[in-house]
Amino acid sequence: MSPGSARRLMRRVLPALALVVSTEVAEGAPPKGTPLMIVLPPEALAVAQGANGFVVAGNFYSGGTFHWMPTSGVTAIGGAGVAAVSRDGKVIAGFDRDPARIEQAAIWTSGGGWRLLGPLRQNAQPCDDLLTSAFGMNGDGRVVVGLGWDGCGYARAFRWEESTGMVDLGSLSGRSTRANSVSADGRVVVGWDTDPTGPRNGAKWVDGREESILGPGGPVGEAFAANRDGSLIVGGSCDRTDTVGPPEAWTWTQAAGVKCYPVIRPDWVPRLPYQAFMFATSDDGRVIGGSLSFGLDAEAIVWFDGEVVFLRDYLRANGIPDAFDGWINTGFVLAVSPDGRTLVGYAAGPRTFQGYVVILPKGGEE
Repeated sequence: MSPGSARRLMRRVLPALALVVSTEVAEGAPPKGTPLMIVLPPEALAVAQGANGFVVAGNFYSGGTFHWMPTSGVTAIGGAGVAAVSRDGKVIAGFDRDPARIEQAAIWTSGGGWRLLGPLRQNAQPCDDLLTSAFGMNGDGRVVVGLGWDGCGYARAFRWEESTGMVDLGSLSGRSTRANSVSADGRVVVGWDTDPTGPRNGAKWVDGREESILGPGGPVGEAFAANRDGSLIVGGSCDRTDTVGPPEAWTWTQAAGVKCYPVIRPDWVPRLPYQAFMFATSDDGRVIGGSLSFGLDAEAIVWFDGEVVFLRDYLRANGIPDAFDGWINTGFVLAVSPDGRTLVGYAAGPRTFQGYVVILPKGGEE
C-alpha cells in the first residue's frame, strides 16, 4: 500500500472506527445507515480481529500470516497460521513451525515475534507434521485453546496458559476432540467431541469439565464461538435428525438452552447441499456472523437480533449497491467485534480469495 493510499484509507476508516469504540450496538435489526466495506488485497484472508476492528489478522492464501491496521495496511508477520486476536489487538494466536518443520501452537506479539507453546504432553509425537495448533484465545491473550496430537491415533482439545502449560481437556466419547474457541474470561472452552458414529458433536468445557450440547434432535454440531463469559455459544448443524428442512445454525444460552435458526436459500444462491454455521458473536449476541456453506462455496450471513440477513443483500440495500460485484461468492463472516460493530471475513474474489472488513453504522445514522 502506497503512503498516499494509506492516508486516503485512514481518512475514511478512522472516523468510522472511532464510532465503533464509543457506541453500543444499535437498537433494532438490521442497523440503519450506510456501512463501510474495506476490501483487503488479493490473497489476504482475514479471519480474526481485535481492538474493535483496529487490528485484523489473517493468512495469506499462498502461505504465511499478516495483521492489518488502517494506519499501516497489511503487514506480514511470519508464522504458519493465524486463528485469533486478543481484545486489545496486541496478541495473536495461531501456529508456527519449529526447527524440525513441525507445526506447534504459538502466540505472536509485536515485541517478541512468534513463541511456540509446545506439545500436548511431554514426549508427545506429531501426526505427520502436526503437533499442536491454536484455534482460539481469550480476551486478554493469556489463554489459548486448540488441538493437540500424540501420534495420529490421539487428538485432543487443549487449554494453555502460562501457569498450567498445555492441559489435555480429554474426551467424553474417548475419541478425538478439538477446542475451537474460549470465552473472553477464559473459563468456557467450546468445540467438538467425536460421536461414536463419526460426526462432530458440540461440546463445552466449563472450568475444565466437558459437557455435551444437546438440541431438539440430540447432540448439535460443533460449537465455534462463545461470548465474554460463555453464557452464549454459537455453532452449526442444529437438528441433525431433520433431513428435509432447511439447514440450521444454533445458539445456546444458559437461560434458553439450544435454539435453531433455519436459513432459507435465496434465488441468487446456487442449489447445493449447504450447511448453516454461526462462527462468531458479539458479547450480547445481537450480531452473529456466519455462512451458508458447502465447503468453499459459501455465502456470508449475519444474524441481527436473530434475523438472518445475507451480507451481500444487506450491503446493497444500505448504500453499497456494488458490494461483491464480480466476486465468485461472499464467503464467511469469521469474526465479530465484542460490540457488534465490525465484521471480518473472506471470500472468493474476482481473481482469487481475499478478505474484507465491514464496519456497521450506528443505529439511526442516515
